[in-house]
Amino acid sequence: MKFYSKKNLQFLLHDVFQVATLSQYSFFADHNQETYNMVLDACTELSTHKLRPILVEMDRIAPKFENGRIKVHPAMKALMQEFGEGGWINAPLSYDEGGQQMPYMIFNATLFIMGAANYSASVFPFLSAGAANLIRSFGTSQQKEQYLDKLYTGQWQGTMALTEPEAGSSLGDISTSAEPTTEGYYLIKGQKIFISCGDHDAVDNIVHLMLARIKGAPKGSKGISLFVVPRMRLNSEGNLVFNDVTTGGIFHKMGYKGAPIAHIITGENDDCRGYLVGEANKGLNCMFQMMNEARIAVGFNAASIASAAYYSALQYCRERSQGRKVGTQSTEQALIIEHADVKRMLLFQRSIVEGSLGLLMECSKYADLTRVTVGKEKEKYEALLGLLTPVAKSYPSEMGCLSTSAAIQCLGGYGFTEEFLPEHFYREARIHPIHEGTTAIHGMDLLGRKIAKDQGATLRILVAEITATIQAASQEERLQKQAALLGTTLEKLVDTTMNLSMLAMQGKLEAFLSDATIYLEAFGLVVIGWQWLKQGLVAAQKLGDGDDNFYEGKLHTMDYFFAYELPKTRGLLTTLKSSTQITMNIQDEHFD
Repeated sequence: MKFYSKKNLQFLLHDVFQVATLSQYSFFADHNQETYNMVLDACTELSTHKLRPILVEMDRIAPKFENGRIKVHPAMKALMQEFGEGGWINAPLSYDEGGQQMPYMIFNATLFIMGAANYSASVFPFLSAGAANLIRSFGTSQQKEQYLDKLYTGQWQGTMALTEPEAGSSLGDISTSAEPTTEGYYLIKGQKIFISCGDHDAVDNIVHLMLARIKGAPKGSKGISLFVVPRMRLNSEGNLVFNDVTTGGIFHKMGYKGAPIAHIITGENDDCRGYLVGEANKGLNCMFQMMNEARIAVGFNAASIASAAYYSALQYCRERSQGRKVGTQSTEQALIIEHADVKRMLLFQRSIVEGSLGLLMECSKYADLTRVTVGKEKEKYEALLGLLTPVAKSYPSEMGCLSTSAAIQCLGGYGFTEEFLPEHFYREARIHPIHEGTTAIHGMDLLGRKIAKDQGATLRILVAEITATIQAASQEERLQKQAALLGTTLEKLVDTTMNLSMLAMQGKLEAFLSDATIYLEAFGLVVIGWQWLKQGLVAAQKLGDGDDNFYEGKLHTMDYFFAYELPKTRGLLTTLKSSTQITMNIQDEHFD
């Protein structure tokens, strides 16, 4: 069964974002459209024949916690070796570091393909890449020598160990402690929860990148440090010995069941050794690198699951007959894809999948350009990437839940059964509005930090980028209506942003941020509208090139987004301009 559109992915990469133009920079000069397509084909082959066949098994036969350890699907051991040997973990790195100097646009496209095939299996190598990249960026030469090769080759698993039972997303409140010693390491003591791939038997060792507070450090986020805390440490003879990192249990999840989520306990025997990464008390600054990479990846994962659900629903709608098309006298049952409301649900799903993927590719291209540009140009791409990251994480995550729900609805009663895949994808999708910061956190990040930090300078750059697309689209007769609508909506968003900023300037911070999630939603609709206008512009220009059904489909889906989705901003922006402040005024006792 199809789980993603190769044609759409290539349309975005080659026609819309023109990934081959990166070859003008020496870092990417060895690559071209042919090599990129070879990578995508190899990924599709791996995903189709190795990941997809165990999708249902990994969901139905979840990891088990036995004798203090977690056991995962037996295929994962060979898969981790294949991920490592195939270069799927370290492809973006330089040749000198063992990588392929692959653009993030292509690397993230492989993440999307693997996630659409089998999300649970795809997260194992991604987590190792994130942990290894942190050591690569901030670790000592000894740490790099000890850990990088093992992580990048899939022999060891990397994790991000942040969350604690009493702290949750409030990282400034973590209590895991780190006591200095004279031996060059710290003694770590504490507990971490919800650690993805925090323990399993598909690798020889687990390496946690863990946040902890050095004894005597300042309170709050300014006193947090980052440590490498392996489950098994190397002794003086170079052998692995137990590092006093135990598994307290496994969390049983709604979906995403193939990847274990562990409860980790460190220092029960006062012998858990952690090795400082970067500067003391600067741990959050380091960790944000991994978290920002992860936030873009969460967006890709959410879009990938929505893609898999969409194609599952599309196949069903093309095969299932039920009822008669309204207005006909036929005695024959119609395929349900002929019913207008079913078409609406399919268009809704496609608009989310392909609109989200466009934004994620935009961010990936910005990430690539930050690697090869300098000065003001580099600063521009860094600023745009930072501004769009909370949107690229949150829009696919939130809308992916609605999209997979629509996939279930397309199947009717069958969609609610385990015999069909949409219910599986619906459960898988729900984690993403929580992963790597809840939607509310990203709303406050967008409005309270990313826009406010430079008095709106980066927002003005983004507005200029969107306006350039609007102006280009207004020259195409087919797109003039959509271009005008996006222009008007963009103006209203900017006006609303200025109104909200006035609250911040007046010191009314709670009122300023109380509806940040609503602001994020409106902002996301505008940005996805920009992406659809970009795609529509290219599709309109390519009509007549021999694949008109694809391009007409693009244009119809763009029409749907502008007719059904973008108008939702009217109500959202009206709410944001309201001074009623309902959510601030209601009290605890009013909820009874």
